[in-house]
Amino acid sequence: MTAATATTPSLPVVGVPTEVKPSERRVALTPDGVVELVHRGCSVLVQAGAGLGAGFVDDEYVAAGATVVDTADEAWAAELVVKVKEPYPSEFGFLRSELTLFTYLHLAAYPEVAAALTAAGTTAFAYETVDDRFGGLPLLAPMSEIAGQLATQMGAHHLSAHLGGSGVLLGGVPGVRPGRVAVIGAGHVGWAAARIALGLGAEVTVIDRDLDRLRWVDQHRSDRLVTVASSRSAVARAVAESDLVVGAVLVAGARAPIVVDRAMVGAMRPGSVIVDVAVDQGGCVETTVETTHDDPVRNVEGVLHYAVGNMPGAVPRTAAMALTNATLPYVVRLAVGGVEAAATETPGLASGLNVRAGRIVNPTVAAALGA
Repeated sequence: MTAATATTPSLPVVGVPTEVKPSERRVALTPDGVVELVHRGCSVLVQAGAGLGAGFVDDEYVAAGATVVDTADEAWAAELVVKVKEPYPSEFGFLRSELTLFTYLHLAAYPEVAAALTAAGTTAFAYETVDDRFGGLPLLAPMSEIAGQLATQMGAHHLSAHLGGSGVLLGGVPGVRPGRVAVIGAGHVGWAAARIALGLGAEVTVIDRDLDRLRWVDQHRSDRLVTVASSRSAVARAVAESDLVVGAVLVAGARAPIVVDRAMVGAMRPGSVIVDVAVDQGGCVETTVETTHDDPVRNVEGVLHYAVGNMPGAVPRTAAMALTNATLPYVVRLAVGGVEAAATETPGLASGLNVRAGRIVNPTVAAALGA
């Protein structure tokens, strides 16, 4: 009688394709992340050149234990694919029912992506709707912090007269009043934007409807920081008086509400700047049109609008490392435990599940899409 041989179920292959969104240089997994997955028994396929934009060469991935593959087809053939940005139309053909996708999706702003995922029957988790036991968004937070810092940095840059701006130096100089910045939303994006603006020497108004959050901001009070409870009138006044407006409004999974309308934009001084960080959720400024890193600004009503949909892509090395730090524990759980166990046993991951078996299953996303 021959003893039965015990077999260990093989773990899914993890694929890391090169990002194809214009000027997107981030990569979803750093070599350090690969080491962790390989240590857990996973196989990792990285498309050749996927990490170059963030400064990670193919040899680093090979040394970490990954297999570098030549084409997107090979990377997307993995059972679990991790990305940075939502699938682009050129990638829709890779979607299939056996695939689990883990990335930023922002389906409320990209209904065509939702349609492609549901048609293919792909299981899709969105970084931006994974929550934690405190109600926070741990996978959105690091990119929000980066985007907030960049919002002030880019806004200050585009205030330069040679770029069409009003010619205001945010920090001012002795004898000249500093520039004014209005930050609408006091979350991770808003506070990061406000902190950098204060560091530059600007006068900063932070607006939010959450009074507890404003109390938290107020603890960091300086003589150049003012907190204001949100109302239509308060927003209109702050926008009209500001040289730079940062839109930092978020409703997790849903389309961003319009809080700055065209009339408010028209009341701003010509050459002022709006940076709408909420653009990847549709934008919180009525006049926002999504732009790219290669062509980042539109002039509407005499006001420069910076509305790049993947702002952290401007600093891909920092962003890729910060993203991997946040997402890796969840990637490991999905790869090692499988979709069902991971979604059931990992706090907050179930909220990240947006699409399953051809259906939108996140209630907020479904409501936003009318699904």
